[in-house]
Amino acid sequence: MTERTMITDTTTWPSPAKLNLFLYITGRQANGYHELQTLFQFIDLCDSLEITANDSGDITLSPEIEGVATQDNLIWKAARALQAKAQCSYGAHIKLDKILPMGGGIGGGSSNAATALVALNFLWQTQLSVDELAEIGLELGADVPVFVRGFAAFAEGVGEKLSAAEPEERWYLVVKPKVSIATVDIFTHPDLTRNTPKQELATLLDSPYGNDCEKIVRMLYPEVDNQLSWLLQYAPSRLTGTGSCVFSEFKTQENAQKVLELLPDTVSAYVAKGCNRSPLLETLANYELALLQSV
Repeated sequence: MTERTMITDTTTWPSPAKLNLFLYITGRQANGYHELQTLFQFIDLCDSLEITANDSGDITLSPEIEGVATQDNLIWKAARALQAKAQCSYGAHIKLDKILPMGGGIGGGSSNAATALVALNFLWQTQLSVDELAEIGLELGADVPVFVRGFAAFAEGVGEKLSAAEPEERWYLVVKPKVSIATVDIFTHPDLTRNTPKQELATLLDSPYGNDCEKIVRMLYPEVDNQLSWLLQYAPSRLTGTGSCVFSEFKTQENAQKVLELLPDTVSAYVAKGCNRSPLLETLANYELALLQSV
């Protein structure tokens, strides 16, 4: 393809976390994959990616993440996949400001990959559609398309069937117990519920939310069980995804903050607002407007 003039200004892009407001496992396919119904909502707790595009063709990252080789980093993989899809020879240096806890089930790595795709598509002016970016994202991880599209979504199938949703934008207290959970350990557990009846989204939105993985995680990880038991004294609380983050929901920021202040300083915890539209979309719109005004 003919390359357009890339944008070489250093720009900063948000990479938001997500919560699974509910997660139900409705069946299992012959290949072992689980069918589910889940509701994704973004929160305004974000990593940020500072990106400077260049014509080197190389993708460089900083700082290094301990234990993760550059070629294994989803940001690097996303950038390389975009280069290949768009037949683009541009490069970039990407600096990650990491706030979201790793291994917490709130989508940090998937969100980082999606932000890289959306940002570099703009900076390199590769002109790929959202559908094309989401398609690249799906090859990187099941949750990446949700972050690329940037709207709260109801997911079915193995997570690939997405439809827009508008859950209430509540305030959340998100807590990360000091434990890492391997998703495969939860989904292969013999006692995992795998036959929750499928329901229409309208019915699910009007019912108490739950997470079919929570029982197994609480059984295997006392740290998660103890944290959830404590939070449930104050507000409706549950696991997000397969964990290990748990969250409580509140009507107001003030109420969430009050419970946060009761937690010891040794606990990783955050107050965040639910967002049905990703902060990434707002940032992209602002940069696109600035580009139009500069022409």
